[in-house]
Amino acid sequence: MNDCDLKSMSVDELWTLHEETVAALADKIIVEKARLEQRLHELGQDDGPGPKRLNHARRPYPQVFPKYRNPAEPAETWAGRGKQPRWLAAQLRSGKKLDDFRIQPASHRARRHAG
Repeated sequence: MNDCDLKSMSVDELWTLHEETVAALADKIIVEKARLEQRLHELGQDDGPGPKRLNHARRPYPQVFPKYRNPAEPAETWAGRGKQPRWLAAQLRSGKKLDDFRIQPASHRARRHAG
């Protein structure tokens, strides 16, 4: 079917063509998926229906300590990774600086007595 044929069709005819195309594609996708699943089964890679997850152990990541603390809610902290928390973004919009929220490292003497 060329472009001129489509331009000469009414909206109803185009809609019918669209519905037939979608139905035909859905049928072909189902058949292709079944064929691929059968092939996986033959290769011994199929664990059954549903989404597959590879069973890889995650790489161990070191603990990341928080660098910033909310002065209004000291339990709310942020390590400086990922998206900024809402409390910090609001404070930065109000004109404060990021360093205003930085957690000060403990002195060497305090660390020795704590440990």
